[in-house]
Amino acid sequence: MTAELTASESCGTGTYSSGAALDLLRIVRINEEIKRVVSVAFKINIMALNAIFLAKRAGNAALGFGVLSNELRVFSRDLRESMMSLTQLIHDLVGEVSVILQESRQDELFRKTVAGCPGNVKLGAVLECREARHDERAARISALRRGLRLAVDDAARLVELGGVLAKSAKIEAAYGAGFATSLGQVSGEFDGIVEEIRSSLDNLRRSSFFGGSA
Repeated sequence: MTAELTASESCGTGTYSSGAALDLLRIVRINEEIKRVVSVAFKINIMALNAIFLAKRAGNAALGFGVLSNELRVFSRDLRESMMSLTQLIHDLVGEVSVILQESRQDELFRKTVAGCPGNVKLGAVLECREARHDERAARISALRRGLRLAVDDAARLVELGGVLAKSAKIEAAYGAGFATSLGQVSGEFDGIVEEIRSSLDNLRRSSFFGGSA
C-alpha cells in the first residue's frame, strides 16, 4: 500500500489514517478553490449591475447588451448557489474524515491492548465492531466524494452557459453606437472573469481527491 491511498481504500486495511490525512488536505485545497470561485462570481454580479446602468444610458442601441448583462447577473447568483451546495458537501466530508483520523488513534490503542491480551474475546469483538463502523464511514465518504464530483461537473456546465453569455455580450457591444467602446471593455472583462472561473473548476475536476493529478 502507498501513502496515496484514499480514506475509503485504506479503512479496510486498518491503515486508513494516512489516507484520511491526505484526503483532508485535498478537501481543504478544494475548499480554497471554491472560495475563489465565489469571490469572482460576486464580482460578476457587481459588474453586471454597472453594465445594466451603462446599457440604459446607451438607450436603444444597447438593449441586447442590457438583456445579456441581466442574464449574467442571474448567472452570478446561480453560480454562487451552486458553490454553496459544494461548500455543504465539503463540510460533511471534513466531518467524516476528521472522525476517521480521531478514531484511528483510538484504534491503535485497542490493537495494542488486544495484542497484549491474546484470546480476549470481548476486546476482539470491540475491535471488529469498530472496524465495521469504519467501513460504513468509508462508504459515506465515497458517496460524498461522488456527490461532490457531480456538483463540480454541474457547476462547470453552468459556467459554459456563462461563457456563451459573455461572448454574446461582446457581440452586442459592437452595436452600442457611441457607447460601443465602453460596452466592449465591460464585455471583455466579463469574458475574462468567466474564463478565470472555468480555470478554477478545471483545477477542481483534476483534483487527486477525485483520482486526478492535481
